[in-house]
Amino acid sequence: MGNRSQATRKRYNILTMIFVTVVINYLDRTNISIAASAIQKDLGINSIQMGYVFSAFAWTYACLQIPGGIVADKIKSRVLYTFIMAFWSIATLIQGFANSFITLIGLRASIGVFEAPSYPINNLIVTRWFPEKERASAIGIYTSGQFLGMAFLLPVLAIIQNYLGWRGLFFVSGAIGILWAGIWYYFYRDPQEHKYVSDTELEHIKSGGGLVDIKEKAEKKMDFKWSDIKQVFLYRKLWGLYIGQFCLGATIVFFLTWFPTYLVKYRGLDFLQSGFLASIPYLAAFAGVLLSGFTSDYLTRKGYSVEMSRKAPIIIGMLLSTCIIGANYTNSTFFIIFFLALAFFGNGLASIAWVFISLMAPKKLIGLTGGAFNFIGGLAGIVVPIVIGYLVEDGDFGPALFFIGGIALLGFISYTFIVGKVERIIIKE
Repeated sequence: MGNRSQATRKRYNILTMIFVTVVINYLDRTNISIAASAIQKDLGINSIQMGYVFSAFAWTYACLQIPGGIVADKIKSRVLYTFIMAFWSIATLIQGFANSFITLIGLRASIGVFEAPSYPINNLIVTRWFPEKERASAIGIYTSGQFLGMAFLLPVLAIIQNYLGWRGLFFVSGAIGILWAGIWYYFYRDPQEHKYVSDTELEHIKSGGGLVDIKEKAEKKMDFKWSDIKQVFLYRKLWGLYIGQFCLGATIVFFLTWFPTYLVKYRGLDFLQSGFLASIPYLAAFAGVLLSGFTSDYLTRKGYSVEMSRKAPIIIGMLLSTCIIGANYTNSTFFIIFFLALAFFGNGLASIAWVFISLMAPKKLIGLTGGAFNFIGGLAGIVVPIVIGYLVEDGDFGPALFFIGGIALLGFISYTFIVGKVERIIIKE
């Protein structure tokens, strides 16, 4: 055992591990977007079919969010994350052998199955390891993994595909995830099972609202009833969060699926050049999510209301996301990337939305509420790629960008008028 009385900051080691896991999670979601043009050419897949391939991941990912939240509440994060990460990585690797539209659909759907519990697990880990006043920053940091990781990985993935082909791209991506699954199992522990976390740090976390007492939590988990699923859909406030997450997801889904194809096929950019230019909006989103998380926690520490400190960045971010429409009114590569980067920066600002699950969900249903939250958000992954596939069939991407901008506006309305006052929902027994 480590020295329990000596002050430690092990929660930041845990946060680093979540960050890396999120990077790998999104690597395996988005490598298909880099490979899309080559896959369409090699396998003879049209735009509408590609929309269904992009969407297939979300069919299972969204539908399994609520079961994923239940599983996240019941199985230790160390074991569950290792299992799902290994299997989604294996499915990613097998994509390198795909030879048909149907095979791609099946493999993308299988990745969605195994990634489904990942964000409920992330939220539970942060809820266990961080006091409330540090939680938005922690969520901002690990959420930024999806943006920073892709900002640097998109050019790398483009280079890998350039040399190894799209099949090699999947082989490399899958191998990385399998390796990290082993590392996660070896190093991760919950707070009270961690050998080297001090009593001082545990008390800091617990006194600040962190749920470090996993024995107590385990007892609560045994109280699960099927009626709990009804509970997480009863409240207007939660529906405001769910709708907002769908709208937030719509912009992210565009960037995770059609964005590289938009640059190469509809804007005529060179493939390798598009890999580097595509990283710019991801860097903007990374800056947005970090600015949002740290500013939100700073305002909380200074005594500002939860509505100001937590909700304002999301409302502003949703409004900025509507700027994606501006790309329809220019042929300049600089301004196309500018408008897309501004929109994705706004999406980054709004991406701390998970903090509301920690603050508003019924205490014994945090995992389940997180599953419902991500389920509705995941529906964007089903709807948006397919709708875009149909909208761009005639070669014009303009209507697709209007579609994305309109959904972002709906997100602004939902957080402003439906969520209302930010407060914990108490279930009456």
